[in-house]
Amino acid sequence: MTVRRLDRSGGQPLWKQLQQDLVRRLRSGEFDAAFPGELALVEDYEVSRHTVRQALGQLRSDGLIVAERGRQPRVAAAPEIRQPMGALYSLFSSVEASGLSQHSVVRALDIRADGVIAARLDLEASSPLLYLERLRYAGDEPLALDRVWLPASLAEPLLDADFTHTSLYNELSVRTGLSLDHGREDIRAINPTPAERVLLHCPANAAVFSIIRQGTTQNRPVEWRHTVVRGDRFALSAEFSANTGYRLTPAPRTTALAQGW
Repeated sequence: MTVRRLDRSGGQPLWKQLQQDLVRRLRSGEFDAAFPGELALVEDYEVSRHTVRQALGQLRSDGLIVAERGRQPRVAAAPEIRQPMGALYSLFSSVEASGLSQHSVVRALDIRADGVIAARLDLEASSPLLYLERLRYAGDEPLALDRVWLPASLAEPLLDADFTHTSLYNELSVRTGLSLDHGREDIRAINPTPAERVLLHCPANAAVFSIIRQGTTQNRPVEWRHTVVRGDRFALSAEFSANTGYRLTPAPRTTALAQGW
């Protein structure tokens, strides 16, 4: 039996190293047939049972495995985050409603000019825009790459916000007094760029949702956003009936736009 080596120099906890290696092996498909039990992992990695249980606890919290008392852990189906069509919804709250924690890695937060986006916001081409780019996580796995532009004249106070675990619209309301009251979205399936595929950990050949949103307040456009969401972890839902036809409704536990993305 080959022992899988972990770094015991103290740089990172053993349970975290074990968890990360198990995630790597999960992604590679190594556990498609069966997931190893606690004792097998203790032997494979030469660690304590407590270390194994900490690592498995994190995998369970992230929705990657199902571990029930007295039964061997098994690989869980990828958690699916559902969003309503035709509603002013919140990705922030929908992720947490699915049972996963959410956080963001801020890749950019600055003031810049973009003539094309400015025109979409009914601004002069040289108008300064606040730009926010975040990699959105559900559990330990990336879910969406989110890019948003807002007029700097309105949104500049957001430069001081910490967007690692908060929604844009909440910060916009608190820091500027603005609340979006209307929006339009265009949604289509696309193939991600190579860079997006790497950032989102997309499976090979998997498509993504491209969601373009324009948000307004009192008929004034104040947001233009492009979000790329993993198609294997995200679903859109709607309702229909024989009497009312196709009816778009909010999904349970979603919140208003003011608490949104």
